[in-house]
Amino acid sequence: MTDDTHPLRSVNWTRMTGINGFLQRAALKSQGLREQDYAKPIIGICNNTSDYNRCHTHFDGMVTAVKEAILQAGGLPRVFNTMTMGADTARPIGVSFMHRNLLAMEIEQTATTYAMDGLVLLGACDETIPAMLMAAGSLALPAVILPGGPSFSGFWRGRDVGSGSDMHKAFDALDRGEIDECALNCLESSLERTPGHCSTMGTAATMTTIAEALGMAPAGSSAIPAVDSRRLAMCRDVGEHIMRLVADDVRPSQIMTADAFDNAIRALATVDGSSNAVIHLLAIAGRLDVDLRLERFDELSADTPVLLNLKPSGDFYMNDFFNAGGVPALLDALGPLIHRDVLTVTGEKLGEAIKDAEITDSRVIGTLENPVAAPRGFAVVRGNIAPDGAIVRTGVATPELLVHRGRAVVFESNEELQEKLYHPDFDIRADDVIVLRGQGPRGAVGMPEYGRIPVPGKLLRQGVTDMVRISDNRMGGTVKATAVLHVAPESAVGGPLGLVRTGDIINLDVPRRRVDVEVSDADLEARRAALSAPAPKVPERGFARLYAQTVTQTDTGCDFDFLCRARQTIHQLDEEITQ
Repeated sequence: MTDDTHPLRSVNWTRMTGINGFLQRAALKSQGLREQDYAKPIIGICNNTSDYNRCHTHFDGMVTAVKEAILQAGGLPRVFNTMTMGADTARPIGVSFMHRNLLAMEIEQTATTYAMDGLVLLGACDETIPAMLMAAGSLALPAVILPGGPSFSGFWRGRDVGSGSDMHKAFDALDRGEIDECALNCLESSLERTPGHCSTMGTAATMTTIAEALGMAPAGSSAIPAVDSRRLAMCRDVGEHIMRLVADDVRPSQIMTADAFDNAIRALATVDGSSNAVIHLLAIAGRLDVDLRLERFDELSADTPVLLNLKPSGDFYMNDFFNAGGVPALLDALGPLIHRDVLTVTGEKLGEAIKDAEITDSRVIGTLENPVAAPRGFAVVRGNIAPDGAIVRTGVATPELLVHRGRAVVFESNEELQEKLYHPDFDIRADDVIVLRGQGPRGAVGMPEYGRIPVPGKLLRQGVTDMVRISDNRMGGTVKATAVLHVAPESAVGGPLGLVRTGDIINLDVPRRRVDVEVSDADLEARRAALSAPAPKVPERGFARLYAQTVTQTDTGCDFDFLCRARQTIHQLDEEITQ
């Protein structure tokens, strides 16, 4: 229970007078509640599980454990559902990126509309955690992120396998004639053998790790395998944590500070995490008025060594990470590189929460003295085709391609690329630079993962394993490839990537943080003058139309322009509703 210093927000509903108050309480009593029940702190539990989301199929048990703990701690749990976001089961793959903003809005609207004093937010699949962090930042309501956990790694042909990277290797092997369709089908049945998100350091694992580093998920909560009984124990802890946060009126803005975002970027760099996390962190910061810019990712990556040996850039899987000590051990190993005095949802400072963590497998988690790899992380490159920046995830790139000069081969759409690039007669060479444009947040509404471009089969058979790709699109976190991504501004809104022609020479120099087309400024301007003004796709109706009309560019997080840096606390919203 809260005291008079921190009155419950829910009393605005439960203690209303007149007909409206009568209806509110009658509705609660129809659920079998007593007056003393709805006088307690009301905790909303956001659950977006569905049969379309394999990452969340174990959530029922988690929700039950959270509810039990809230009841025991003197609260009233209320579960609500939101749109599900299964990245792998969507069509096209990864279109759920667009729905991140929808989920954030839906949570915000639900919490604004109904009686809630605090929030527990359950998420696992790629965009759920960032959406929930965005909503938490906007609402200024006590909140805890409860990660759903990773699946166990699979087993195929005598070895462990996991989401994404092992699949791509298998398809490359199929193109080279090293395996057949029967073997590939066997892998398909072996890859994902339990509920939970990807078992590699893809977007989901990256974002749950970041949630811990931000202090919004309890220390030790993200790497516990989805079906491990210790996850249920963590759920009960979360029920107690949210009650404590409500009692003390601790809000996300007190936790997700500028120092906490630095910790999140350090965590992203040290796990060699997904490039999608850059967009997500920019969007979350925008909801909190934290001044986070692309360059900060480059600055902190430069002196943050890789301490986690996980696929796609390493050797192990999420269950190995958990067994080796998980995120607490990893963060503690960063020593003075992280801010230890930031607050977390457990009520402890981060340093206190991780001080007893221990690395139990040095093959999986390294130390500053013995890192897995030297600093690499994210390089922010700029140039005449990316004036507002683009990113390179150097840890999954081929080192020899980080300085590269080659002929541009340009595709206007993913459909054109799929039709032409993999045709045996198409003119594509090992040193070429594949340019895919028109696929940014407005050009390809929602940015499905078209940036993951496999090497054409005829080049694979020649021994080519990687090429440079440049795109205003994005790439899945489980992919190992050399790519310049998130080019801003995108070509669909007039970005100069739209001026590149097949045959132009592209010069990529990651050490110098440059990406340029070797065409003079005068010639580029002449090309621009000869082009019709770009006309981004605007769907006729629905959320996609809202997205296409209001989404910002990748360098500011692809949030909606009317939500960025325009935060109102939920208490201000409550006041507006009653006026």
